[in-house]
Amino acid sequence: MTSLAQKSLLRAGLGLLLFGMAYAILNQHLLTQSILYRAAAHDYDTAISSLFSFGIQGLLLLVAVVILPKSWFTGTLIFVAISSAVNITYGQLLNDTIDLQKMAWVLTEARQAGNAASEFAIPLMIAIGKLLLAILLLWGTRRAMRQPVKDFIQARLPRKTVSSVPVILIALLPSLVWPATGFGPEAAERNVYGYLATLVTAEPPPKRRNIAVAPQNGVGTDKILWIVDESVSHEIFSEIIKPGITETAIVDYGKVASMGNCSTPANVALRSGVNVRNVDEKTDLRTSPSIWGYARKAGYETTLIDGQVSGPPQNLLLAPERKLLDNYRAMKGGLRTDFKIAQHLNGLLKSDGRKFVLVLLRGVHFQYRDHFPREDLVAGSSIMTQYKQAVSYSKKGFFDELFKDTDRSEIAVFYTSDHGQNIGPGLLPHCSTQPVEAEFSVPLLAFLPPGKIADYTPQLPTSHSASQIFPTTLQLMGYPDTYAREEYDNDLNSSTAQYVWFGRGIFPVSDGGSIDINKPDDFPGR
Repeated sequence: MTSLAQKSLLRAGLGLLLFGMAYAILNQHLLTQSILYRAAAHDYDTAISSLFSFGIQGLLLLVAVVILPKSWFTGTLIFVAISSAVNITYGQLLNDTIDLQKMAWVLTEARQAGNAASEFAIPLMIAIGKLLLAILLLWGTRRAMRQPVKDFIQARLPRKTVSSVPVILIALLPSLVWPATGFGPEAAERNVYGYLATLVTAEPPPKRRNIAVAPQNGVGTDKILWIVDESVSHEIFSEIIKPGITETAIVDYGKVASMGNCSTPANVALRSGVNVRNVDEKTDLRTSPSIWGYARKAGYETTLIDGQVSGPPQNLLLAPERKLLDNYRAMKGGLRTDFKIAQHLNGLLKSDGRKFVLVLLRGVHFQYRDHFPREDLVAGSSIMTQYKQAVSYSKKGFFDELFKDTDRSEIAVFYTSDHGQNIGPGLLPHCSTQPVEAEFSVPLLAFLPPGKIADYTPQLPTSHSASQIFPTTLQLMGYPDTYAREEYDNDLNSSTAQYVWFGRGIFPVSDGGSIDINKPDDFPGR
């Protein structure tokens, strides 16, 4: 090998190294969540497909960076910088990846950019530094690789020069076609443009149905809370949490079926209410009055508290539904987030007026060792041991603080979890494509006014579903008992009329489209 060839090879190797560093910076959070976290959760199929997707997209960008003419290369850097700036800034501020829903929120909050710049000056400076470093590395990639690649191409073509038009088409056309394949996730250098296109062309959500019945005047419990934990199974709840609950005005419904083995469909179904007897693949839960609509019609102030996020609401809470919220509070705040939420709820329970509050706790989402102090982690401990430790730490003092010095005569609190956990070596804990019973198995407690306990305590063995929380809540708000049962499901005094669970596609992608709905004869996953 001649010295010139060696020099070209070294420059090409240096360029690949620089490009790899740039791509890792641009896609830091996406690569971590879609590949590393999926692999850590034993979801190897998703991790491998994501790795392949990023590999193809990275190769397309590398080709564009190296072979495009100078003016087109400058345009490519601008294209990459705009989309990547949104991803890097969002990730630096919130330690999360941006998606379509969060992109919509970013647009609605753009007027607060000045306030954000002063409030988060240091994270923004870090984000800008990362972006500039990545762009500089891409420029270095071109400097290192362009001449060796150009020499390589021209040495193998009959012409001495390469026409710009074919070069541009080779570099850009596959990249433009790639998003249309639907193979994802899309990388940071391109995804913002896809989100914007989807938002601009999307059909507005359908109109919600009117509530055809009125609650009785002067009837209804003053304070109603739904507390939805994250990734707490019934088995571990019974072992770890329940023994520490000192409140006595309580009904324990045992092992209850969630309406999804993933967080988003389970939460959407819970908020929307499901007519379990008649729901099918053409049902559009976006048209439901939702629990917020019923609460507001009954005179309740509506509040959503989310202990998992620092920004916009999650779990497909779309704009029409958000309009029904009187208050939204993101309360992500470290390992003791749930205890801080309990303190806040305690104040709400002591305040005046009718209030309906839906709470999403931080809980113990995988990886479990991230939910208790690092110094408490025992080296070599099993995943189950870490899970139990996380659940114990998460709920330490929660219920005592929640009900501290409260008048229980006008308070109804439902505690459950979004889904269960299937824990074992090599297993995906939840949201698997072939879910098992453990992924649906959740606890359900009702802390009720003393006069209501007998009304919702089953006299016979029963089989319950989270779908029954909705009609029971309507009854507690003062809506007719018969309407609540016939429109949705049996109340918690009896068994569910039909088990129902939803997959990831809980909303149709267009009017008249289908959803992912399952109606098993027995407990889901069996």
